[in-house]
Amino acid sequence: MTPIPTLTTPRLTLRAPEARDVPPFTAFYASDRARFVGGPLDAEGAWRMLAMEIGHWQIRGYGRWMVEERESGATAGMVGLFCPEGWPEPEIGWDLFEGFEGRGYATEAGRAAREYAYDVLGWDTAVSLVKPANTASAAVCRRLGATLDGTFAHQRHGEMQVWRHPAPEEVSDGGMEAYA
Repeated sequence: MTPIPTLTTPRLTLRAPEARDVPPFTAFYASDRARFVGGPLDAEGAWRMLAMEIGHWQIRGYGRWMVEERESGATAGMVGLFCPEGWPEPEIGWDLFEGFEGRGYATEAGRAAREYAYDVLGWDTAVSLVKPANTASAAVCRRLGATLDGTFAHQRHGEMQVWRHPAPEEVSDGGMEAYA
């Protein structure tokens, strides 16, 4: 069983998904907010999606964390490293839940996930795949220093933009002190 590490940032804790995350995860996938990531889904579909996220850690040895506000303890979304079957290469992805957008959480958590990918896993590159209409995610990519590097046509998700993150030697994200 692959242990899922906990990461901390000034405002957030990135932790393993747990049973208590089913209600906010289900609400996210039932909403229009999920239209860029395979939703909306019914409760069964959302449950299966969360199970896939947990299983991704076991199959790949990395995955996405639940994002929790440190001050309130509220679950704000899911952010992390993702490369399911059919993906062109490993990516850094983020999904923020209703009411948590516009606070810089995707950028903060995305930066911590990238640090982990580069510093712990030894990745030398990473991408973020973004649907063309998802201008908010494209803005996060730009804030993280990623540049548009082409497109990718996925058989189920359709056309996605490929945003290339700067290489490890080109970023100064703070290093290992983010890891708890």
